Amino acid sequence: MPRRSADTHWSGGLNDGAGTVRLSSSGAGSFEVSFPRRAADDAEGVTSPEELIAAAHSACYAMQCSALIARAGATPGTLDVRSDVTLEPDPAGGFRISGIHLTVRATLEGLDADAFAEVAQAAKAGCPVSKALTGTTITLDAALA
Repeated sequence: MPRRSADTHWSGGLNDGAGTVRLSSSGAGSFEVSFPRRAADDAEGVTSPEELIAAAHSACYAMQCSALIARAGATPGTLDVRSDVTLEPDPAGGFRISGIHLTVRATLEGLDADAFAEVAQAAKAGCPVSKALTGTTITLDAALA
């Protein structure tokens, strides 16, 4: 099975340092990271582990949902998926990802809204990224567009 990799080069301390995350398997890009920007409301063009998790989760969920729509006998059209990952202080110290909210809007043929809601929930449970994040509460808002 394939293995994908990313690497980070970090310089300095937590609050005065910064780093660069490189998507090394694909070579698709490098992204600046910084703890002050990670913990701020305005990221000012700097990414964070949470944004990268959100990107992975939205892409994985879209793939899983598309597969399950087809498995249910319907014809997938388009899926617009958003993943919102929340970082909060951890009562035990430090920070934690306190929740992830997925929003999906679908166009498709062959499923009514109730059947799509069931498929969407199954996709949330079956998505490999959702499985990897089982320690985090993941909520879903799914509707036909």
